[in-house]
Amino acid sequence: MAGPKHRLSPRSRVRVSPGPDFRRLWSAYAVSTYGTWAAFGAFPLIAVRVLDASAFAVSLLEAAGLAVAAVVAFPLGPWVEHRAKRPVMIATDLARFLALASVPAAYVLGLLTYGQLLVVSVVSGAAGIAFTAASGAYLKHLVRGDDLLTANGRFEGTAWMATAAGPPLGGALAGMLGPVVTVMADALSHLLSALGILRIRGGDVATPRGPATGPGGAGLLAGGRFILHDRVLRRLFLNSVLVSGLITATTPLLAVLLLGEYHVPAWQYGLAFGVPALGGFAGARLSPRLVRRHGRYRVMAVFGWLRSLFPLGLAFLRPGVPGLLILIVVEGLLITCMGVFNPVHATERLRRTPADRTARVLGTWSVGSRLVQAALTGVWGALATLTGPLAAITVAGVLLLATPLLLPRRTHLSAPTTPAEGVPAV
Repeated sequence: MAGPKHRLSPRSRVRVSPGPDFRRLWSAYAVSTYGTWAAFGAFPLIAVRVLDASAFAVSLLEAAGLAVAAVVAFPLGPWVEHRAKRPVMIATDLARFLALASVPAAYVLGLLTYGQLLVVSVVSGAAGIAFTAASGAYLKHLVRGDDLLTANGRFEGTAWMATAAGPPLGGALAGMLGPVVTVMADALSHLLSALGILRIRGGDVATPRGPATGPGGAGLLAGGRFILHDRVLRRLFLNSVLVSGLITATTPLLAVLLLGEYHVPAWQYGLAFGVPALGGFAGARLSPRLVRRHGRYRVMAVFGWLRSLFPLGLAFLRPGVPGLLILIVVEGLLITCMGVFNPVHATERLRRTPADRTARVLGTWSVGSRLVQAALTGVWGALATLTGPLAAITVAGVLLLATPLLLPRRTHLSAPTTPAEGVPAV
């Protein structure tokens, strides 16, 4: 289960804990998340170490995969909305399993190419968008009211624990057996996730088709109109896509800088990204308490600003142990703030979206986010070619400082969550 995850928990306080079906869903989520993070950086590592790709080629791999996946997934939000969500989740998990498993198979046969990595990136990305839309709607079906924040916080914590453990383990495996082994582990994690979801026997949710339902693309555009007509969703969307886009744009550049120019071993590279994720786990566990104590607006505003400050510290990256320590500290502070912010963001988004529009709005959100990530990743790849990876990373850090200006204001959060008058049905 890759992509932006929608958080469910086996141990929330009221409706989140009971039932074997919830524990099966939890187990499926955990397995796939750990598998995905064990393969963190595998494609850039394969491109750099196996295919001898340049900084621009590594950025293009990320950008093209995101962009084409978003275009392919454009009609998937409305399609998902009118179908039972568990079969969609199973099908997208299986699609990712088959796509990712083709990489180690081609490598063993000596047939692996840069083009295949692009295709696999597209298939995995499109399947991830569909999965995100389905899982978000299923989350709203299972967890209601105030439990949404607790559920999102618990799943956010799980994601960060996987982020802490996965990259060091994946880096060690890549160092000993090669990066394609971690790709195979990721593939198997999606297969196990599909099997776990298959065992769920509870209810499901699907929105009936009506006369207002348009074709896939038109429906997804209607989801965009719904986002734009709600001030909170509009601001959250713009803030979210720019922050994620600028951070994503620097990820392949960090791989080129650390693995290529600084010659950091794969296990150290994984460790440097894994250890800071413990801060994300701590932040996710604290998030509900902070909201109860200080309110949604203050938590979102404070941690939204803080997460925009720390990436600028990456401008001071240097070779050797001091550079790795800088990376760990900067990423740790950033991820802790994200761990607090993300559950509040995800909960507010679900609260303000009607149940019969959730899959479509989340599909629109994913497509828009992927397109912005793709565009910025391509631009930053070209910028790194002209100025060097470190300078391009620094520019992204400077621009991130302006993103909190797009966060919702206190008066916006107190506004009704019903659709604005005149907004077309999605």
